[in-house]
Amino acid sequence: MKNEKKSERRLAYILVAPSLLLILAVAIWPVIQSFYFSLFDYRLNNPAKSALHLDYSLNLERYLESYPFLMSTLKQEMAQATGDEKEQLTSLQQKLQQVDEEIRADEEVAKRYEQIDEILNNFEVPSEEMKIVSIDEQAAQHLTKTISETKQTLKTLNENGQLKQGDKLTGLANGLSGAVIEPNFVGLAHYKNYLSDARLWKALWNTTVFTVISVSIELVLGLAIALLINKAFFGRGLVRATILIPWAIPTAVSALMWKFLYDGQNGIVAKYFADIGIINNMSELLTTGAGAMFAVIFSDVWKTTPYMALLLLAGLQTIPSSLYEAASIDGATKWQQFVKITLPLLKSSILVALLFRTLDAFRVFDLIFVLTGGGPANSTETISILAYKVMFSQTNFGGGSALAVIVFICVAIISTIYIKFLGADLISDRK
Repeated sequence: MKNEKKSERRLAYILVAPSLLLILAVAIWPVIQSFYFSLFDYRLNNPAKSALHLDYSLNLERYLESYPFLMSTLKQEMAQATGDEKEQLTSLQQKLQQVDEEIRADEEVAKRYEQIDEILNNFEVPSEEMKIVSIDEQAAQHLTKTISETKQTLKTLNENGQLKQGDKLTGLANGLSGAVIEPNFVGLAHYKNYLSDARLWKALWNTTVFTVISVSIELVLGLAIALLINKAFFGRGLVRATILIPWAIPTAVSALMWKFLYDGQNGIVAKYFADIGIINNMSELLTTGAGAMFAVIFSDVWKTTPYMALLLLAGLQTIPSSLYEAASIDGATKWQQFVKITLPLLKSSILVALLFRTLDAFRVFDLIFVLTGGGPANSTETISILAYKVMFSQTNFGGGSALAVIVFICVAIISTIYIKFLGADLISDRK
């Protein structure tokens, strides 16, 4: 018997293994990747940080585009210089030559050095992988220090009018600045910075307000609509199809539509809201913080309430009609039937709908991005929009990845709360 059980257990593991691998590849692996990127100061707008560097590296293309010309120009300048000026230039040349020899002391670096030099002499462009080489930390720091001293000395001599080719020399020295690439591993610094940044907490607060208010309203309206279209009446099919239209429209399209409707000069909805006194003037909806938050919540409720109604309708149709007939015979009112029969038997559907909509609302992006762009003054900026701005507008992939991981942690906490405190009731009900 024990062998049979072991065999069954082994077979069960084999059967679920593909599902676990799929979950790992689709759900977990991107999060792991984002967390790894968040440990680096990874910026596409900075050549020295446009890749992940754990060690010191040297951009040979940048180095060899300046170094040989700098040395030959220094030699020309030294031939015409005298006294203290000549001594300083000679010292610079010796220091630069010394660090160049240190770099080429490594056989692998020396080999790549010659290859890149030949490519550049042929007016070709080396590949990204080929032009970057790892170098010793001591050599990298020595080179950085020498480049800094060279720039400062040439700048001083040029400002004093002591150089014949001052601008050329200082330009070539400045060209060496980005050749040394320092490690951009920063550990958990992004998390420390963002968690102490008021903008992050403001974005989380905006996300929470949007989620709680919109999901609460959608639950009440969705339940009312589900109860309505669950009844048999003339034209029920047409009503069901009509109600689903907002949900069927793509979010970006509906957001753009509401942007026109909220327009402060020609928006119809803005005009009606101003006429009935919900807002003081038509421009208030998209130009004030409270008005913008109201606008995005109202748009989300309009679009997503049908989805909530659809989920609850599926739950309502599983309740046997015989229960209501028996309750009517016993004299129960409609309200008593709703409280004693509908709500308890609909609890599973309500919990599932709340879980789906809460997670969806917490990750909201396209609706708010198109409608308000997170404004005015970040009053509707959610955590997803903040992550997008950092990652793509600022091309700060390290910081954006850290925010993406924070979003994942928030979603995981919400899911855990639902499953732990509400899902337990579902399981106990089934026993």
